[in-house]
Amino acid sequence: MSEETRVEEQELSEILQIRRDKLSALQEEGRDPFKLTRFVRSAWSSEIKGDYERYEGKTVQAAGRIMSKRGMGKAIFCHIKDDKGQIQLYVRSDAVSEQEFADFRKYDIGDIIGVSGYVFKTKTGETSIHVESVTLLSKSLRPLPEKFHGMTNVELKYRQRYVDLIMSDESRRNFEIRSKFVSYVRRFLEERGYMEVETPVLNTISGGATARPFITHHNALDIDMYMRIATELHLKRLIVGGIERVYEIGRIFRNEGMDTRHNPEFTTVELYQAYADFNDMMDLFEDLLSGAAMEILGTYEVEWQGEKVSLAPGWPRLTMAEAVKQHLGVDFMAIDSDEEAVAAAKAVGVDMDGVEPTWGHALYECYDQKVEELMVQPTFITMHPVDVSPLAKRSPKDPRLTERFELFICRSEMGNAFSELNDPIDQKQRFEKQVELRAKGDDEAGMMDTDFINALEYGMPPTGGLGIGIDRCAMLLTGCDSIRDVILFPTMKPLDKTEPAKTEPAKAEAPAPVEKAQEPVDFSKVEVEPLFKDYVDFATFSRSDFRVVKVKACEAVKKSKKLLKFVVDDGSGEDRVILSGIHEYYEPEELVGKTCVAITNLPPRPMMGIDSCGMLISAVHHEEGEERLHLLMLDEHIPAGAKLY
Repeated sequence: MSEETRVEEQELSEILQIRRDKLSALQEEGRDPFKLTRFVRSAWSSEIKGDYERYEGKTVQAAGRIMSKRGMGKAIFCHIKDDKGQIQLYVRSDAVSEQEFADFRKYDIGDIIGVSGYVFKTKTGETSIHVESVTLLSKSLRPLPEKFHGMTNVELKYRQRYVDLIMSDESRRNFEIRSKFVSYVRRFLEERGYMEVETPVLNTISGGATARPFITHHNALDIDMYMRIATELHLKRLIVGGIERVYEIGRIFRNEGMDTRHNPEFTTVELYQAYADFNDMMDLFEDLLSGAAMEILGTYEVEWQGEKVSLAPGWPRLTMAEAVKQHLGVDFMAIDSDEEAVAAAKAVGVDMDGVEPTWGHALYECYDQKVEELMVQPTFITMHPVDVSPLAKRSPKDPRLTERFELFICRSEMGNAFSELNDPIDQKQRFEKQVELRAKGDDEAGMMDTDFINALEYGMPPTGGLGIGIDRCAMLLTGCDSIRDVILFPTMKPLDKTEPAKTEPAKAEAPAPVEKAQEPVDFSKVEVEPLFKDYVDFATFSRSDFRVVKVKACEAVKKSKKLLKFVVDDGSGEDRVILSGIHEYYEPEELVGKTCVAITNLPPRPMMGIDSCGMLISAVHHEEGEERLHLLMLDEHIPAGAKLY
């Protein structure tokens, strides 16, 4: 611990004690603020300031948190913050009781008070309340962050959102916009005859999307259950049941990595309309999002991810094959065989490693790895391959494709829609394909849902379906680059995982401590590759530049199950990007701040459309046929850029 940190902690400890002493003194005098249960407010700060002529000279009751305070002898000015804004208070010793003034002088920034007084303007023209009585409603035992610096620790504002909301009007604005957007979505759909419903969060199978689920256990039934990864299959059951326009705004849970665009639990709106197709869903989505921007922001023009975006209606609509041909020059519609399609994808630098070698997958990977990053303005990408669309209806013009679209803005998927598959035989075959993939180890593949097949066999009308990410739309409308800025309480890694101390029964005399022997590590099942027999001359070896690097940021590479993107400090003063296929072993957030080893003079290597400039060093071995990997991590005291010999 540095001397500066030690001094700061000591000062904080002293402040905490002083505030507790103030509370204790009040409690001993029988004036415990925490015993008060109610305060009647007659006006908000914004109402008083916004309609001064109405309130001038009149007595009001206001309440809020003290945000600033300055004394001038027998007069004290302070600002209190309520749900609508801030207003200045003017407290004079001759306008309140002697006890009230003495108490007020001891109040701290962060305390919550209620006041009564008349409205006036100071000599500087600021609307204020001339206080005639004041009551302490809640004692703040912790100091707020310093006003001008606020919460400089970004992670802390996510862990302590309550402090962030006190200090940051911008954060408050973001969540107000999010709330307005959700309200707008409900109103928009209800005006068009949609019925809102609620469907199960816990399910006996995982379905409706391709994702790894959270698994929990139901004690009474003694069965494992899955937290939903989508609301789709239950909502389409309701279409079968005759509810022709249905939607749900609900929480979704996916047991996957976390980064600036992904949180394990997030919010979607899924909607389904009988006798409609994906073209109707495109029209609806465009109307909804552009209309929300105009109503909430008063403009179609927004800035997001460093880009200026126009949400004015009239968004382009391209098939996936058209987009790939336009940007990569590869015409997949002129290709018939799987082999030719895979070769064409590889020829333009697409990584097909671990991807099923089919025409559909080759087309999708071309778009996903090379073209998606070019989609800045709102663009509908339509006609996705059937290989990656297990719930969408095949195109009658080309059975390799489905009537599906995704909307992209600033390289981010905003929503996903289909002409829904209503053929129970075709649907069962696609479920069986997903089951095969799951049996091969793909834990994101879907399961067989026999009850859903049963529902389709009763007959489902032609249906259009649309899923929209509420969090992504909130990011767009607020201009936030991280999903954590639009989720009030995002998932965070615990600061510590220490187990609670076990309580031992009291003994007359404590026994002498027994030193516990360290348990030996069992290496008996370790399998290592044979050592290389070919020698490398020293001159060749010495040209490899091994350096210590510090991980500044780490996130999952979009659409990749293996790759993590590291931004590291290599001591040069410029950030270095390195990709490493170790996501199976580590979550990105646990690696931030770590000290690692990298080779820094390798030529840039494109991976998933990102240049990887170097290689992080890991230790790899096998145990009982399974690979084990450990990223080499060093003592944090070793500086970035230190050279390894």
